Amino acid sequence: MFITVNGVKLYYEKSGSGRPLIMAHCNSMTHKIFKKAVKVLEKHFTVYCPDTRGHGKSEKVSVLHYEDMAEDMAQFIKALEIEKPVFYGFSDGGITGLILAYRYPELLSALIVSGASLNPDSTKDLPMKFFKLWSHVDRSDKMRIMMREPDITDEILEGINVPTFVTAGEKDVIKLSHTEHIAKTIPGATLKIFPKTGHSGYIMNSTKIADYILSVID
Repeated sequence: MFITVNGVKLYYEKSGSGRPLIMAHCNSMTHKIFKKAVKVLEKHFTVYCPDTRGHGKSEKVSVLHYEDMAEDMAQFIKALEIEKPVFYGFSDGGITGLILAYRYPELLSALIVSGASLNPDSTKDLPMKFFKLWSHVDRSDKMRIMMREPDITDEILEGINVPTFVTAGEKDVIKLSHTEHIAKTIPGATLKIFPKTGHSGYIMNSTKIADYILSVID
């Protein structure tokens, strides 16, 4: 299905029934990475899986900004009249979720973020070098956005007032100190580090993240 919000046409899929859950994917991927997780979650939730702007079947844009992605999600929720969804975001989707929860404290009932960064310095040196090299090959703005954004300040984190759950892999490309800071600074947030896995091993084509979501959301 398609919907136009914030000036862009977004593609999304909807399945299941129950409490609404929105799942936002990472950079350079699409909603399809959640396929296995959705099969578990749709038994308990009405699951919305959009392709973010510039990704998948959604409208292409010349320049990407996380602030725009957050506004997309806010308008997506309002346009579809989704009442108090749980928002799950992986990597770029997690950044989007943090900004969304700060900007629109009334929209969400809970926030779960995996592998989210505070700023470009959150990414370990070797992965960032790869992203910089790949940015010369990829003509889109997907790699370049990670070199200039986000700028998640303590003011933003401290202003998030919904129940929040922060996760990362033990071998994540995001520095553990930054993930810990997110969880420590958001009031009442819970931290979960998945052992023996990297940035995406417990999320992409996996049911582990579904099991975790079910364990923390009533």
